[in-house]
Amino acid sequence: MNRDLRAYWTSVLFGNRTSYGVVFTVVLYALLIAIGFVYLYPLLFMFVTSLKTPDDLLNPMVQWIPTEFYPGNYEKALRVLDYPAKLLASITVAAVPSVIQTAVCSVIGYGLARYNFPGKNLMIGLVLATFIIPAQSTVIPQMLTFKDLGLLGNLSSLVLPALAGQGFNSAIFILIFYQTFLALPKVLEEAARLDGASDLKIFLTVGLPAAAPSYIVAIIFSVVWYWNETYLTVIFLEGGIQTLPMQLSKFVQAYENLYPPGTVNVLDRLNEAVKLAGTFLNILPLLVMYFVMQRWFVESVERTGITGE
Repeated sequence: MNRDLRAYWTSVLFGNRTSYGVVFTVVLYALLIAIGFVYLYPLLFMFVTSLKTPDDLLNPMVQWIPTEFYPGNYEKALRVLDYPAKLLASITVAAVPSVIQTAVCSVIGYGLARYNFPGKNLMIGLVLATFIIPAQSTVIPQMLTFKDLGLLGNLSSLVLPALAGQGFNSAIFILIFYQTFLALPKVLEEAARLDGASDLKIFLTVGLPAAAPSYIVAIIFSVVWYWNETYLTVIFLEGGIQTLPMQLSKFVQAYENLYPPGTVNVLDRLNEAVKLAGTFLNILPLLVMYFVMQRWFVESVERTGITGE
């Protein structure tokens, strides 16, 4: 009896072949909560602070719960950022090259994985080199080339490199698709060829559906990288298109142009809450995208083996 009771409690606490046990479950959830808190704390702090009034900012007793709901910081940030216009520009700059880049990288990855041709290993090495060499090392000759071609200052300076498989971090996506298509059973292609399918039809009907998780991962990462990139976009777009991250980088100057110092009251002065409201508005579209695509993104990461960036 005692032996059976001991075995029961051992199974409950430490698990068995069919369950993890209470100890393992508690430790696992405690670890996940701790990691989640580390990632969520900056967002929570940013959001709470952005809702504080100037008096709450100066009151050391007010930490996580503001004394009143104050949307005035967001109203100022929306005006300073010229949010609707800049949001549309940001979506265009992030989405158009990302879709093109994902499509082109998938075709390149498929070709490298499923076909043998002279110089294939050299081409793969060059793809890796484009990832290893920092973009800052090639930005000047690239900018001069774009200037001679008249591409600076418009979206073509981002679209054409993506169309050539040289968009932001394209090498990563090519390698993702390369590994995905490399694992695709050849028997599927052989069966399609026996049915009279062309190479293009095999790619569209066999390769593309099998690589759906890779497409989701690639499009999400590509949108995030194009959205957050300011160094290269400032150089290539030359002020022709202003995105939210670009506008946020000069937030203080834009705010002072709308609210000149010495001419506004205490509620309209630039403070930390207004800055954080502008920052939160900048990342809000990405948060919405992650929230909407969370389930498909997690499943795709599990199937492609990508751990994040």
